[in-house]
Amino acid sequence: MTHSINKCSANETAACCCVDVGTIMDNTDCTAGWSQLYSDHQQAAAVLAQLTEKARNIESEPCVITSRYSEQPDGVRLDADFTFCCQAETMIFQLGLR
Repeated sequence: MTHSINKCSANETAACCCVDVGTIMDNTDCTAGWSQLYSDHQQAAAVLAQLTEKARNIESEPCVITSRYSEQPDGVRLDADFTFCCQAETMIFQLGLR
C-alpha cells in the first residue's frame, strides 16, 4: 500500500473521495444570473418579486440585485443578477431555483 496522495485538480486523500470545500467554493463566484422571456412586463415583474423574496430569505448581508427589462418581439426579457456576500449563499439560491 502506498502513502501517496492522488493529485487531480483538487486535493484528494488516498483514503476516500473527499475534497476540501475550499477547493470547490473559493468565494470568487458570488453572483447568480437569471434570464427569461415572459409574455408581458407584469409577469416579468412578478417573477422578479418572487426571486427577490427568495434572495432576501437567504442573505446574511444585503444581496445586491440588479435587473433589466428589454422588449423583445415575442415578449419581455427579464435579466437579473443577484450578488451575495459569499458563494455558499449564491449556491443555496441557485439550488432553490431548480
